[in-house]
Amino acid sequence: MTATTTPHPLDNPARSSLTGPHAHFAEGRGRVLRYPLDVSPWLALPDEPDTDDWSDLAALAGPGEVVPLPGLRGAPPEGWEVTFRMDGVQLVDDGVAAVPDAEAVRLGPADVPDMLDLVARTEPGPFLPRTIELGTYLGIRREGALVAMAGERLHPPGWTEISAVCTDPAVRGEGLATRLVLAVVAGIRARDERPFLHASAGNTNAIRLYESLGFRLRHRTAFLAARVPEAARQR
Repeated sequence: MTATTTPHPLDNPARSSLTGPHAHFAEGRGRVLRYPLDVSPWLALPDEPDTDDWSDLAALAGPGEVVPLPGLRGAPPEGWEVTFRMDGVQLVDDGVAAVPDAEAVRLGPADVPDMLDLVARTEPGPFLPRTIELGTYLGIRREGALVAMAGERLHPPGWTEISAVCTDPAVRGEGLATRLVLAVVAGIRARDERPFLHASAGNTNAIRLYESLGFRLRHRTAFLAARVPEAARQR
C-alpha cells in the first residue's frame, strides 16, 4: 500500500481559502478559482494544472489578459508570456507575542478611500476597493489621518494571512506597523487560528522584523504573472 500525504492548507493557500472559509467569494470555471477582481487578484489553480485547467483559465480571464499565478510550480504552458516574477517567502507564527493595541481602531467601508490612499503611497501589495471584506483591518490615525494599517487576507482553514502592512513615511520608525501586526495576531489567535504571511524574498529588512516578532520561515515560493495567449484554446 502506498502512503498518501494530505496537502497542507498553506501549500496552495488561495485554493484552500476559496474552497473553505472564503468559498462565498469564489468565481471559477472548471477547477480554476479566483476572487472577484475588485476583492483580490489572488487566483487558484489546482496543485498540478493540466491542459484543460489552462484552457479554463484562458476562458475565465480572456485572451491577452495578464493573470497572477502565485505559487505556481513549474512554468506556464508554451505561449503564455511571463510578465512578472518575484521570489517570495511564507512565514508562520512560531510564538509571536500577540497583544491588542489601544490606539488601533477597526477600519470599515467608510475608511476605504483613506486605506486606498495609504496603499498608493506605500505600496505594500494589492489592496482593492473590496479587499476589506476579506477580514479584519486595523489602523492608527493621527490628527484624523490614517497613518498605518494591517489586516487579514487569505483564510485557509485554521489559518489567516496578515497583509497590507504599511506605514506613512512621515511616521516610520515609531513601531506602528509592529504594533498593528501584533494586534492583528491577537485577533486571529482569539479565533483559535494561526497567522501567516508572505513577503518578498528580497525584502530582508521586513523578514528580519517578522522573525524577530516570532514568525519563522515555512517555505519559499514565487509570485508570477503571465499573459493569456491571444489564441488560447478554450473549451
